[in-house]
Amino acid sequence: MTAQAHGGGGATPIATNTVQRIIRTNDAKTLVSEADRFGKELAKNQLTKAQIRNVFGTVREIEASWQSADDSGISLRRLLLLQPKLAYQAARSKPVKPLQKVLTDAIKTVAETGDPEEQLVRFGRFVDLFEAILAYHTEAGGR
Repeated sequence: MTAQAHGGGGATPIATNTVQRIIRTNDAKTLVSEADRFGKELAKNQLTKAQIRNVFGTVREIEASWQSADDSGISLRRLLLLQPKLAYQAARSKPVKPLQKVLTDAIKTVAETGDPEEQLVRFGRFVDLFEAILAYHTEAGGR
C-alpha cells in the first residue's frame, strides 16, 4: 500500500500482515528491517519525538506494571486505551498517522489472544517493535 493510498503523512506504514507476523512470531529479522525502513521514513516526513514521547512513556509504564501486576487485564486495558490516544494525535498531526496505523495493528494483535501469558509475550514484541522504530527514527535525524 502506498502512502498516497493510505492517506497518511507520507511514510508507508508497515503492512498489517507483517505487523501481525512480527507480534505473533519471533521474527526479529523482519522486525529490524521493517523498523529500519519505517523509522527512517517517519523522520524524513517530519514526525517529531515530542509527538510520540508521551505514547512511548505510557508504553513504558504499561510494561513495568504488566511485568509486576497480578492482574494482566488492567495492563491490557491500558494498552487498548492507547488506540484512541493515537487516533487523537493522528487527527491533530498528519505525520503521526502512519505510526498510529502500525501501533494500532500491533495492539490489536497483542489483544487478539485470550491467553494472558501469550499476551505478555506479544506485548514484549510490541515494545521491541516500537523501540526499534524509535531508534531508527532517531538515527535518521528525527527531532
